[in-house]
Amino acid sequence: MTTKNNPSPLSSLPSPLSDIIAELSWRGLINQTTDDENLPRLLREKSWTVYAGFDPTADSLHVGHLMALMNLRRFQQAGHRPIAVVGGATGMIGDPSGKNEERNLLSIEDLQANIDGMMPQLQRFLDFDCGPNSAVLANNYQWLGRFGYLEFLRDIGKHVPVGVMLAKDSVRSRLERDDVGMSYTEFSYMLLQAYDFVHLYERFGCELQVGGSDQWGNITAGIDLARRLCGVQLYGCTCPLLTRSDGVKMGKTESGAIWLSAERTSPYQFHQYWINLDDADVGRCLRFFTDLGKEEIDAVMADHESDPGRRAPQRRLAVELTRLVHGEEGLRSAQQATEVLFGAEIHDLDDAQLAGIFADVPSKELPRATLDGGLPIIEAMVKSGLCKNKSDARRIITQGGAYVNNRRIEGIEAVLDKSHLAGETTMILRAGKKKYALLRFA
Repeated sequence: MTTKNNPSPLSSLPSPLSDIIAELSWRGLINQTTDDENLPRLLREKSWTVYAGFDPTADSLHVGHLMALMNLRRFQQAGHRPIAVVGGATGMIGDPSGKNEERNLLSIEDLQANIDGMMPQLQRFLDFDCGPNSAVLANNYQWLGRFGYLEFLRDIGKHVPVGVMLAKDSVRSRLERDDVGMSYTEFSYMLLQAYDFVHLYERFGCELQVGGSDQWGNITAGIDLARRLCGVQLYGCTCPLLTRSDGVKMGKTESGAIWLSAERTSPYQFHQYWINLDDADVGRCLRFFTDLGKEEIDAVMADHESDPGRRAPQRRLAVELTRLVHGEEGLRSAQQATEVLFGAEIHDLDDAQLAGIFADVPSKELPRATLDGGLPIIEAMVKSGLCKNKSDARRIITQGGAYVNNRRIEGIEAVLDKSHLAGETTMILRAGKKKYALLRFA
């Protein structure tokens, strides 16, 4: 499966066949390789085909996938050909690596919907129309789906020793626990991913698989299977898992995961996540997720040391990453939303954007007919909960502390109508500098 959709052209990138291992190393993006001695030299001698896999367990990728996505992107920047494999087949089972319990099995329809949601996100990171090293999108159901059970056991399973599978950390860690085991279905996952590597070698000449450190067992299983089936030497390279400085997985909030889908996590919420990143984590994330060079990152971090309150590295990271994931339009939307919270007038935003910006703000729903005859500002301030009573509302308005869509209301006689809506159904009221409330007119 190929595509020419290319929202993220790879401009201002390292020259072809640059030392990709050195680039990944200084960025902290290498956990281990299967050949530390020879792989750097081999990758400088010719253009390789490299793949990473993404199981469609949801209709969007999330922040945890960024490590593998950026590694693929950097390999392409260095002159190699990336393949992004979506697990239409392996997603039916679920990878047990790094998991404490078995995943719920998904239907074919749910998997296809998830794949359809992931495709545009993958295309933002890779160039699919740049000549010989154009990226490829592939769905492993195309080759694994053709196997029958007996055929797969005969042609593939007989070449994989059970002892080797049992020795993998992803398997052993689950089997050693008393509270949770591993089904035969999950145990078989390693065979499927191992065959992915073999197929991609035979179909595309793919010689290198990249993934998170939790994929080491699956990657080495594929290398071993290729040696047994094809008599070839393939290679693997893993990156660290994305964790905060305290060891907790990054990309999680109280309200859930940070997704790459604008429908699941708005550009504003995505942007704010990086703005609020802890100082201990921001330097690593600038190296992980931006195309900024070492000197520029060092300069940004030095500026931060002299004036931490400006949060310069967090702001730079938020800009670079929001642009990459959501494009210029998404970045503008996020920046506009940020300005709104600092008092900028609210305009050109829809209800969904307003809901994301003011997710934690109290709201009240009123009949839309309320606006037909006009809603006095005093009543609006009381109905929204910003004021206890009409006397309180009059005082705040008279003192110049009442705002609608961040525009000051000058008099207590003001009447609100449909022209005061900030979105399709939403009106934003404010008392003082920071006390907000939403009125929704359904």
